[in-house]
Amino acid sequence: MSGHRPQESWGSFNSRDSTTVREEETFELSENGNLQGNVPKKFATKYKDGSSIDWLHEEALERERDYVKKSQKSIRSLLSIWADSARVWLVVISTGIGIGVAGAWLDVLVKWLGDLREGRCQEGFFYNQVSCCSGLDPGEFCTDWQTWSEYFNVRRIFAQSLLQSSIYVTLAVLFAGSAALLVNTYAPYAFHTGIPEIKAILGGYVFDAFLTPWTLLIKALGLALAVASGLSLGKEGPLVHVACCMAYMLSRLFKQFKHSEAQKRKILAAAAAAGVSVAFGSPLGGVIFCLEELDTFALESDVMWRGFVASAIAAVSLQYIDPFGTSKLVLFQVTSGGDTWRAFELIPWLTLGIIGGVLGSLLIKLNVEIALYRRNSVLNEYPILEVATVSAITAAIAYLVVFTRVQSSELVANLFQECDPARGDYHGLCNPTAMWENVFLLLISAAIKLALTAWTFGMMVPAGIFLPTIAIGACIGRAVGMLTQSLQNTYPKAWIFLACPPDPTVRCVSPGFYSVIGASAMLGGVTRMTVSLVVILFELTGALSHVLPIMVGVMTAKWVGDALGEDGIYNVWISMRQYPFIPPVDYNDKGRIAADAMRPFGMLNKIQEGQVTLQDIENLVNVHEYHGFPVVRGRELIGYATRDKLISFIGLLNSVLRYICLVELNLSPETARKRCRFSSPKHQLTPSNDNTIDILDLTSCLERSILHLRKEVPQALVVRMFQKMNLHQILFTHRGQLDGMLTKPDVVALLTAHFPHTGVLSSKGGSP
Repeated sequence: MSGHRPQESWGSFNSRDSTTVREEETFELSENGNLQGNVPKKFATKYKDGSSIDWLHEEALERERDYVKKSQKSIRSLLSIWADSARVWLVVISTGIGIGVAGAWLDVLVKWLGDLREGRCQEGFFYNQVSCCSGLDPGEFCTDWQTWSEYFNVRRIFAQSLLQSSIYVTLAVLFAGSAALLVNTYAPYAFHTGIPEIKAILGGYVFDAFLTPWTLLIKALGLALAVASGLSLGKEGPLVHVACCMAYMLSRLFKQFKHSEAQKRKILAAAAAAGVSVAFGSPLGGVIFCLEELDTFALESDVMWRGFVASAIAAVSLQYIDPFGTSKLVLFQVTSGGDTWRAFELIPWLTLGIIGGVLGSLLIKLNVEIALYRRNSVLNEYPILEVATVSAITAAIAYLVVFTRVQSSELVANLFQECDPARGDYHGLCNPTAMWENVFLLLISAAIKLALTAWTFGMMVPAGIFLPTIAIGACIGRAVGMLTQSLQNTYPKAWIFLACPPDPTVRCVSPGFYSVIGASAMLGGVTRMTVSLVVILFELTGALSHVLPIMVGVMTAKWVGDALGEDGIYNVWISMRQYPFIPPVDYNDKGRIAADAMRPFGMLNKIQEGQVTLQDIENLVNVHEYHGFPVVRGRELIGYATRDKLISFIGLLNSVLRYICLVELNLSPETARKRCRFSSPKHQLTPSNDNTIDILDLTSCLERSILHLRKEVPQALVVRMFQKMNLHQILFTHRGQLDGMLTKPDVVALLTAHFPHTGVLSSKGGSP
């Protein structure tokens, strides 16, 4: 790899005061038609949506900016460094406060809209059920909250049921349809969870339209409506998207982020951590989630520190507002009969891990098949009608089953609780005589939610998959816990239960905590998260003493899930969307070498030194949207010219002509016919018979640093270099002769070759 000093940035060019460039000199042409001076360097790289940033170029610009600032020994230079740092922390802290306030507002709005489907408060229309009935003792009946049948004074049971179900379904369709209408009309990128796109953006994908203020507004409002409608979705994942939109909007206020894609992504990484912190009330889990799931600069301590600060501030903001009225950050408080667990419980916990891995893989496969069907059927033409229909079906089915009628957050909170006479019985869940009926209802609820989640995740509404997955696992875990408890109560003297206390009044098995393990196993099977999932779960529930059982469930679910399918739900959607994201996974090349994967010399779009004119190059960059083109003389490698620099050179030349002639002009025939030189002047080109055709010097369009290897190197080494160095391309040479090239999209295709549906949902319909 050839090492050179980083290319001078626009900022460093302006900072040099040794020479003054007059406007006349800026647009001066040499005798042979070449542009003089350093003017081409004033053209900053502008990435358009759908492209990938050049990490080497961006990092070189960052190093150059730091070098220029630190080399100037003056008070102004010192203040400039402090101002840059202050702006970074201003964006980080503002994002943390903003997402904390937005998360609290969403919680309050979702709770009120969800409760509105069942009734209203006498004290005020805008009170939710919890606020309306606050201050009551446990078990005391709330008279201030009225169902709609009580409000309209309907006394007949059949009429009451008909009225309640009609309002329940009607409001569900109204909320979901409104969310779909907002997304489809005003912000199409506000649909889905947003985490696959954020992962791709942090990996270098350019998708600024995904982070606009309008997308932020529609995402937040549509998310509240979609969750309140009762659709099988959650708000946790989309909050990461909301936080990143906030950070992007704030960063656009300062030039240092506008012209630095690397700095912008570091800010987005901190924002993503804050989003997870607010979504789960898990500040530490937010940081670890970004390191594990989003792969955000794990080796850069400053990014981790910013993410930690943003998560902490977001959590403090959320707790200060206290939308749940509990004065606690824990969303689902676990009450356990004790902090000890018995060896025999490993059997049901491992069983829950296996079930979570199997059902997680099943959910992913169902979701993929439904997404394919939606794309290739008439549903793709009527997204709003699909949302309205599914919401009506969901509400109608959910109303019939007591455990699916309530919001998923309320269901999970009650499933995580142990039976306590002082707290009351949640829909007969603690009735020992109705154990089999409750187990049946819990399993039916899990099956219904699994099917509805598989269909809902992908519709034209903001939708997260965390909470419905947790609800599915919690239902199954509670059922397994109740069966285990019943078995222990029936055979207390069996040898396997000898570790239980001899006093039958002392609880040995805690079904509520089995719900936590089932939820963690199911979520692990769907997302394939490990460390961050364990941290989020114990922060979410406060069950710090039961971290080891949660780890057992997650570990088992991960193993089983990986055996049934390699990718989690987010990587699957990245593959279907064909985003140029290289996952940090180990690649087994099975003995293959780079020559088996590279594009050979004959298939490359090349620039032949001395044989192309400026018109040929303009045609080349207009026809092909590749990142760049190898420059060769025969097969000898001269360098690598990026498309952006070639376009900038042609654009600058047009600017010169317009400045001189004071009219809008394209390239003149004489200029378009000039041949282009990319090598040093000692390599003279063959003279042309036409003396009017001169030579243009395009050496400034070549990359300062390129990486070239032998084609015999193992594929695994090449993939690892792309993963660790964030490369855009690698050239393969032998004794200076170009043999082929491998680009980032080629490596992405290599890593996703095992997935049969890669690119099926891509808007490009082809390779990036």
